[in-house]
Amino acid sequence: MKKNKTILIIGPFPKPISGVSLANKIVKEAIDKSKDLQPIVINTSLPFFEETIGKFTIKKFLFYLSLNLKSFKIFKAKKVYITPGQTFFGVAKYSVFILLSFIFRKELIIHVHGNYLGAEYKLLKGFKKKYFYFLLTKFHKGIVLSSSLKNNLTPFLKNEYIYILNNFAEDYLYKGNINKDFTNLKITYLSNLMEEKGILFFLEALQLLEKQKINYSAKIAGNIDVFLKDKILKKINKLENTAYVGIVNGFEKRKLLEWSNIFVLPTFYKMEGQPISILEALATENVIITTNHSGIPDIIKDNINGFIVKPKSADDLLEKFIFLKNNTNEIEIISKKNKEYFLENFTLSKFESEVIKILNASSTIK
Repeated sequence: MKKNKTILIIGPFPKPISGVSLANKIVKEAIDKSKDLQPIVINTSLPFFEETIGKFTIKKFLFYLSLNLKSFKIFKAKKVYITPGQTFFGVAKYSVFILLSFIFRKELIIHVHGNYLGAEYKLLKGFKKKYFYFLLTKFHKGIVLSSSLKNNLTPFLKNEYIYILNNFAEDYLYKGNINKDFTNLKITYLSNLMEEKGILFFLEALQLLEKQKINYSAKIAGNIDVFLKDKILKKINKLENTAYVGIVNGFEKRKLLEWSNIFVLPTFYKMEGQPISILEALATENVIITTNHSGIPDIIKDNINGFIVKPKSADDLLEKFIFLKNNTNEIEIISKKNKEYFLENFTLSKFESEVIKILNASSTIK
């Protein structure tokens, strides 16, 4: 049966893998399975990874300028779904797509994967602030990751057109038996290795563990920021019980998260939203150690799902590691509860059904 509504997805897709690119991949797959919607794509992923997110560079400017040549795809679509950045440049680089969609009366949907858009708007002044507002008020519907993040869109959209959509973890991570060892500290860091994700403080905490001769094993996975690569690898190589395993996908990722019993993400990343890596760790029965940052408190509760630590504090991380080392029974208790919690709230099927409902919901455009 022919589908009668085409939706254009504009945003990053793997590779490289990030929370946003993975979410866009799943949104496309959900649309493929839907009854009425047909997806087409403009992939905005940069062909390189670095931590200068939201900052203007000539290299990025030329790349995004070339993407405008694909704007003809807008004419094929009834709806346009965009996952922009959260800075002025992160939004402005989509100007051609936003303005053409608005002029030709396409339904515009924005999905914000973080908690910085509202803060950026408050910081902007003059023309930039007015242009930022102008572009964002052209959207008809908005999606955020959790309730505390809605204020990122309230300056631009009416509350009734702002939807909450929790992130997810994919089925292969949690279906079937998970073989978990709870007898010792087995620690995983799975995210981009960026300073603002807390990687340097995590490595410092592991160094303190070794100085105190506390037995543990740790594995680190993810893209490394090109500007920090030498520094990070040098620190990892000095640790006796820690290994960098590169970028993991598919069952390699499951194997890693199944191996570990503690997942650490001490993030203070200004663009953070609701990290998919935390949900993946919940699905695979890990205790979570993270920060009270962005949308994380909406999904992780201290002393229930694991522990909330201070950002930029290796000592706070060390304290939690020592507690769990001395109370290994707590690791197993929390881990089992986290799997149940995940199944109730963050499955792929729940995400897919909710995103299709939102895409099909009525909006201000006729």
